[in-house]
Amino acid sequence: MREVTAGIVALLAAFGLARCAAAKGIIAPGAKVEKLADGFKFTEGPAADAQGNVFFTDQPNDRIMKWSIDGKLSTFLPVSGRSNGLYFDRGGNLIACADEDNQLWSINPDGRVTVLVKFFRNRLLNGPNDVWVRPDDGIYFTDPFYKRPYWKRGPMEQEGQCVFFLSPDRKILRRVVTDLKQPNGIIGTPDGKQLYVADIGDKKTYVYAINEDGTLSDRKLFCEMGSDGMTIDAAGNVYLTGRGVTVFDSSGAKIEHIEVPERWTANVCFGGKDRKTLFITASTGLYGLRMQVAGTK
Repeated sequence: MREVTAGIVALLAAFGLARCAAAKGIIAPGAKVEKLADGFKFTEGPAADAQGNVFFTDQPNDRIMKWSIDGKLSTFLPVSGRSNGLYFDRGGNLIACADEDNQLWSINPDGRVTVLVKFFRNRLLNGPNDVWVRPDDGIYFTDPFYKRPYWKRGPMEQEGQCVFFLSPDRKILRRVVTDLKQPNGIIGTPDGKQLYVADIGDKKTYVYAINEDGTLSDRKLFCEMGSDGMTIDAAGNVYLTGRGVTVFDSSGAKIEHIEVPERWTANVCFGGKDRKTLFITASTGLYGLRMQVAGTK
């Protein structure tokens, strides 16, 4: 009887600790969403380098901006192929969804561009939108169709709106998800074992197991919400965008909603020296919010 009682007491204590941890929240005490910079046409694709500097796109103005760890704004690349989503590989190169010509780029720290993907099966992509690089430098990216006013070509290039995987040696490009309505946001876990994909067209987000060859398996519905861009923190919480930022824990339970004073929140990432600032690209501005949790590297 004593053992049973002790077990119950331990269980209640653990439950109490869990409730305290949840009550503490993920946002730093007293922190508020702060506008860091504005004057852009439409911001997208924030990504932090190894030092914590954040790069993001002003997509309609065809440029990539840099917000440094000391709070200074500069232009990293004045002509960016109409880049959208961004992510750094382990070599410090910025992988960019350059949808002016429906390509995937690698941009080195000096701004030199290498085109990684031009075609799939001798046809242009629809328009690479968002990207995540797994630990071994394999690249996943979404390819939805959003007709751009600067395109001088016909309708959708590919027969579907899919998720692609580019092998670490950059030799094999394959479709790994073909059954979503309009895939958009994408992010993986830092151990390279799981991939989250938002089907913004169907207002759902799924999680997949990542196989070594780049294929995906064991699809599960993560939450009943789509997303533009996405990120993940060190505690495994997943951040979805659109109307503000909505945060779900690793089980898919909603734990937070962050209001942002713009009509649309396009994307998010963690940056800064300690990776504890959430950077939010939202319409004409770049915003920041101090967090208690850190982002992943």
